[in-house]
Amino acid sequence: MKFTLSWLKDHLDTDASVTEITDQLTSLGLELEELHDRAAGFEAFVVGHVVDCKQHPDADRLRVCVVDTGSEKIQVVCGAPNARQGMKGVFAPAGTHVPGTGIDLKVAKVRGVESAGMLCSERELGLSDDHDGIIDLPADTPVGASFVDIMGLNDPVIEIGLTPDRADCAGVRGIARDLAATGIGTLKAGPEGLSVSGTFDSPVRWSRDLGENGDACPLVVGRAFRGVKNGPSPDWLQDRLRAIGLRPISALVDITNYVTYDLGRPLHVFDIGKLSGDTLTMRFARDGEEIEALDGREYKLDSGMTVIGDSARALAIGGIMGGEYSGCQEDTTDVFLEVALFDPIRTATTGRKLGIDSDARYRFERGVDPQSALWGAEVAARLILDICGGEASAPTSAGAMPAPAPVITMDPKRVETLGGVAVDAADARKILDALGFETSLADGKIQATPPSWRFDVEGEACLVEEVLRVRGFDNIPIVPLRADTPLSQLAITPIQRQVSFARRALASRGMLEAVTWSFLRDADAALFGGVSDALRLANPISADLDVMRPSVLPNLVSAAGRNMDRGIADTALFETGAAWENDTPGGQRSVAAGVRSGMSVPRHWGATQRPVDAFDAKADAIAALTACNAPVDKLQATADAPDWYHPGRSGALRLGPNVLAWFGEIHPRVLKALGVRGPVAAFEVFLDAIPQPKSKASGKSRPLLQASPYQPVTRDFAFVVDDGVAAAKLIGAIRQADKKLVADVGVFDVFTGPSVGEGRKSVALSVTLQPLEATMTEAEIDAVAGRIVANVEKQTGGILRG
Repeated sequence: MKFTLSWLKDHLDTDASVTEITDQLTSLGLELEELHDRAAGFEAFVVGHVVDCKQHPDADRLRVCVVDTGSEKIQVVCGAPNARQGMKGVFAPAGTHVPGTGIDLKVAKVRGVESAGMLCSERELGLSDDHDGIIDLPADTPVGASFVDIMGLNDPVIEIGLTPDRADCAGVRGIARDLAATGIGTLKAGPEGLSVSGTFDSPVRWSRDLGENGDACPLVVGRAFRGVKNGPSPDWLQDRLRAIGLRPISALVDITNYVTYDLGRPLHVFDIGKLSGDTLTMRFARDGEEIEALDGREYKLDSGMTVIGDSARALAIGGIMGGEYSGCQEDTTDVFLEVALFDPIRTATTGRKLGIDSDARYRFERGVDPQSALWGAEVAARLILDICGGEASAPTSAGAMPAPAPVITMDPKRVETLGGVAVDAADARKILDALGFETSLADGKIQATPPSWRFDVEGEACLVEEVLRVRGFDNIPIVPLRADTPLSQLAITPIQRQVSFARRALASRGMLEAVTWSFLRDADAALFGGVSDALRLANPISADLDVMRPSVLPNLVSAAGRNMDRGIADTALFETGAAWENDTPGGQRSVAAGVRSGMSVPRHWGATQRPVDAFDAKADAIAALTACNAPVDKLQATADAPDWYHPGRSGALRLGPNVLAWFGEIHPRVLKALGVRGPVAAFEVFLDAIPQPKSKASGKSRPLLQASPYQPVTRDFAFVVDDGVAAAKLIGAIRQADKKLVADVGVFDVFTGPSVGEGRKSVALSVTLQPLEATMTEAEIDAVAGRIVANVEKQTGGILRG
């Protein structure tokens, strides 16, 4: 919403500075978006008097002018056809930046004649597209006067951001009313009491044919005008429209645009000479009915859209835009004014279907003051008669005024309990009265009737907000959520911290983070376990997004497939988000999932590329779990991943009976259904399944670092075991041999062959021993090695390879 400071002062009597006003607007919840100083850049432009104008000696279309700026006379070469001796124009001296052209003026010779400035056109100044000649100012314009003062550019433009509930501030008067309630000024008399007498009966009448859906247009008012002259609108009106970014068109159209922004009351005028019959009807469009709108485009309508039509055709889309056929032209002399109320929901639905964004739609879909249907016709009549002349008819209408809002009761104590500020009843009533509410006091409680323009106020909490808003949100004291607990300990949960840890770990492994929909297609969900009826959306945003996702993987696999289709075969994507098992609070799981496709790029230059496999996914899952402080060394790998993973190429990471992660290659059946080329390796880490620290007193999420000053010792072991023995079982046996000294265990080789026997394998492991109290002696190392060999043999049947 844009307006100028002088425009605001038409409704608000105030001596406050523009800074004080804009600060107060933000305090009211009408947040300042921009304050544009239109005078900026025009400081050097002055009124110049052309005291001499002669033909250029070497150019037929150029003239050599001598311009008096009030302080000196400067020679200028000018090519404008209207340049002449005695005229007054806008002069820019050398060294000035011309905004409309982007040129910095300097003294130069034009065809051999020196020129030290420029006489400017409107386009060169960025005021309009007019470039037929230089600006020709009135003869009585003072020479040397500032161009900013002459053109009224010392009037800043204020732009505020409106929230959808503040439709009453979609007009300058509503903004002025809010400001007046704070005491920054006094609200001037409004349009409510204005009355313009009619001198004849309207030749056009209204009719409503809306059946049971009369709320589509509950009331419409109109007035006819004859003998009007639809020329250019006055300069003051054109200046205001240009200041807010609107292009002046003609007097009648400019008046409707002005009232829309000034009072938040959209209007429309029809050329009576183009109407068929003497009745305009509010009705619903016929399916397939077409209309050419004022934006030059043709729209196909349906039976859910409100239109205004005569006996032959639809002439306007109700609440959205008028039609080209009945629009007013320069030769229009007889017009009919429409001032209607339209249903906000139907208006918004129609605008979305047709893809039309108009100033009328912006206001009608938020709601307009119902009373404006009455006084809006009077305001428009006064402007049309004053600017275009002619005479006005008596008003004509159809429908009835909607019922007023009911009385709302507010206990003044609720201002403190809801808003944190104690405001007595008298002060609260004073604020509400200033905003237009009708209030009374009964049994210590305020009875308030909202004004017709505040249809967003529905209950006691709304009244509390109004009192707090006008009193100033800055006056609400800042208090901690809990006085005995630092806010830092309450601001983020352990699960939220783990999400951050997992994201960082996966990104460090070269994976790109993706953000996909929390919904997906039912057929895709069925590939990943399916969903119950409780997870099907009643009103999906798309037919392909009709269920809540049971897994994060379907969207990631599809994204990897789209990358393959575009020639990016090697993809690594991850996402942290929610997946749903059911519609209960405990049915939402926090998941970190990822996919890899194409070839795995080795880190060592001597290694060769290979297709991604289950072990790549397992490494990603373990990296995420490690970052989240999961007890990775205690996890067991089992081959019981769900059926969307490849059997024999997948697994689960368990801590006892609890599954912390699934990993493996995606099943070829699933890839085929999704249209993705394999192989694709994937993992799912369930962050809320990771055990949390038992001690809550310290608030720590990981144990304290215990760094040892003593040198670690590494020993290699090769054990011969049966083929069916998992390497994880060997690792577990080694760790349990001496939990204090064994710091790390890793597999670096697996060998099979005749030398180890049929059905047997040799697993080579590197074991790191970290002493904490003293450097280990050779005897102590041998003792630990003996315990390792004995425990491995006991738990796995493995023997040390000779």
